[in-house]
Amino acid sequence: MSRPRSYDQSSVLNGAMHAFRRDGYQGVSIRDLEDATGLKAGSIYNSFGDKAGLFDAAFEHYNKTVLGGRIDRFAPAAAGTTGLRDLFMSLMHEPNGESYGCLITNSAVELGRDENAYRHVRFGMEMLLKVFAERLLAAQQDGTLRAGTDPVLAATKLLALYQGLLVLVRAGQDKQTLERLVAAEFHQLEAHHDI
Repeated sequence: MSRPRSYDQSSVLNGAMHAFRRDGYQGVSIRDLEDATGLKAGSIYNSFGDKAGLFDAAFEHYNKTVLGGRIDRFAPAAAGTTGLRDLFMSLMHEPNGESYGCLITNSAVELGRDENAYRHVRFGMEMLLKVFAERLLAAQQDGTLRAGTDPVLAATKLLALYQGLLVLVRAGQDKQTLERLVAAEFHQLEAHHDI
């Protein structure tokens, strides 16, 4: 019979997630994960198997709580394209002024199509693409999307912009310039250009 867990799993996964965001998968040691999670190496191995197992659990947690939470907060369906714009603008304002970037973006760049990371990267990208396409299709139906705009193609363009913004923020690009870029992109998507 296994011992019950004596730690808060959400707190542990948050700590690991931030460590992987900050330093990348290759840059994080088991010692770093001990510091980030408050668990000893033995507990990490017992609970998650190894570093890759903890990365897997932390990435799943990231997609569900951080990405899903950000979408729910800034871009619920009722918010339409205004919510999408707010979602994009939120990328410039990480808590505590951090610029660790996105675990999805960082892992895609660092690990490419690594089997363990790729399924989480793909899931996160598909989640974003689906939200973008749904909001743009709704805008097309209610007449707020610029005429002639292909919602699926525009959603893919937004995905590229979203990921590019995350890289630029992490690299220290001027956030006011990036905010102007976001505003210009959404201005181009709005139907008022047809008048």
